[in-house]
Amino acid sequence: MLIDVTVPAVGESISSAQVAHWHKSSGERVRKGEPLVTLETDKVSNELAATSDGRLEILIADGQEVPIGTVIGRLDTAGNASPSSPSSPSSPIESADETMPADETMPAVAADERSTRRPMSMLRRKIATQLVNAQQTAAILTTFNEVDMSAIIEMRQQAQERFLSRHGVKLGYMGFFVKAVVLALKQVPAINARMDGDDIVEHHYYDIGVAIGGEKGLVVPVLRACDSQSLAGIEQDLVGYAQKVRAGKIALADLQGGVFTLSNGGVYGSLLSTPILNPPQSGILGMHSIQDRPVARNGQIVIRPMMYLALSYDHRLVDGREAVTFLNHVKASLEAPIRLLLDV
Repeated sequence: MLIDVTVPAVGESISSAQVAHWHKSSGERVRKGEPLVTLETDKVSNELAATSDGRLEILIADGQEVPIGTVIGRLDTAGNASPSSPSSPSSPIESADETMPADETMPAVAADERSTRRPMSMLRRKIATQLVNAQQTAAILTTFNEVDMSAIIEMRQQAQERFLSRHGVKLGYMGFFVKAVVLALKQVPAINARMDGDDIVEHHYYDIGVAIGGEKGLVVPVLRACDSQSLAGIEQDLVGYAQKVRAGKIALADLQGGVFTLSNGGVYGSLLSTPILNPPQSGILGMHSIQDRPVARNGQIVIRPMMYLALSYDHRLVDGREAVTFLNHVKASLEAPIRLLLDV
């Protein structure tokens, strides 16, 4: 019996997918449950597993974009399928070729072998489009501050062993930043809002997106109800999302509904940057490297672990006074983290 391997529907707004990578070769035997192929849309990656034992026949090669519902391969459960080359497909590929010609989707090496041309992934295309749209449709302005991380570093050092033992995850920095942002959003609700035509939609919930870099690009999964989450709950959710991103199993629902975004360029060594808004949100906070720097304290020059913060915001909706006030609240909470525990 032949079992079709088809591109499944993953969301109402998604009409096509790209065959990112076949994990098995055409003609190879596979077992039920083994990963067959990774599909990539403009939002998420999705891994399809074999639904039965059988011999795989690949109909659509790596790199091709096809409509949802397209048959991209078959499993011969009797093991009698003859191996077929992805370069000589049957009729389902002909319709795919009309959507995305093969010479535009397979990597090609330039004649002088000094450069390589390859198609942009659907996710990268979506990221590029969204970033350009953000720049063109919002009045983005960035304000800066710096925060002394001494108190949080000391708290982490004192509590890390017990925190890890009790909760199964490390006490990172991001949990503190999420809680500080939630407290600041409560103080400056204008940033917890978005524009919808001529209306302002103000949110009364605190679902915070956290940018996570993956092999195929940046994704922003959303931490839910952060105002009622503990630090442990936030860190556990972050670990779960990071594992999903690495495995290419992030779901569309994981990326929807955020009201504000955190982006930590510091993990890559960034000292300062101006983050771009994640539409339709009105604010994004950029975190950066922690560096020992000389600062003045009580008339004395001392060395402190300092981090630059950058808040980009939509100036159509948020005034400079509100943006600076918001960033000052974040700074105050991080420098006196007891505020995060007391919600003050």
